[in-house]
Parts: sequence; structure tokens; C-alpha cells
Amino acid sequence: MKAEFTAIIEPASEGGYWAICPEVPGANGQGETIEETKNSLRQAIELILEDRRADILRGLPEDAIQEKVLIG
Repeated sequence: MKAEFTAIIEPASEGGYWAICPEVPGANGQGETIEETKNSLRQAIELILEDRRADILRGLPEDAIQEKVLIG
């Protein structure tokens, strides 16, 4: 799945950086460099979205229709 999300990155008081993604509540990352922080955030977003998708799919009836929706 390809999508574009916002990373808000700030210096951490103890050193390094931390980041959040406003589009995905609960997604955050941290790292020593900005690139490490973005990778950490990317992994958090992927895990949260995969978990939410799996959770919803467990409760779907067999006759539910699943289709892709493109945005942008």
C-alpha cells in the first residue's frame, strides 16, 4: 500500500529526535538522526494500519465486498 503521511519531527531533550503522525493517532517514532526517526515512524504507521485492517477483517461476513479505493 502506498500513501503519504505527515511526519512532525522535533529534537528530543535527551538527544536525537522524536516524531508523530497526525493522520494516524498513536503513531510515533524516535531516533538519533532525522532519517532514523522517519524510519521508526514509518514502521509504527505500517504496524498500526496492518493491525487495524486485520482487526476489522476478522469481523467481516463472508459476503462482504472488498475493493481498493484510490485517493489523490
